[in-house]
Amino acid sequence: MYVVRPTVDEQSLAAVNEKVEKFVAAGGGQVTRRDDWGKRRLAYPIAKFTEGFYSILQLNLPPTAVRDLERSLQLTEEIMRYLVVRVESA
Repeated sequence: MYVVRPTVDEQSLAAVNEKVEKFVAAGGGQVTRRDDWGKRRLAYPIAKFTEGFYSILQLNLPPTAVRDLERSLQLTEEIMRYLVVRVESA
């Protein structure tokens, strides 16, 4: 899951989403499901922003590539927050 700054336009948002998918592919993974929630209100202000564009991804990614993905997400200026969690299969 990641939250993009609300100041980006539609083209920039699509570019950020494409960039994240490239990060996943570079790590040897693939996006299995994508769920864009759109612009939502944040639970608390982040850098004086009260809204952001939410995107949730389900990935198949090798465990060794998670750290590189997190670093890439952190260095992307348009992304305010991100969270990577491991989902146990039932």
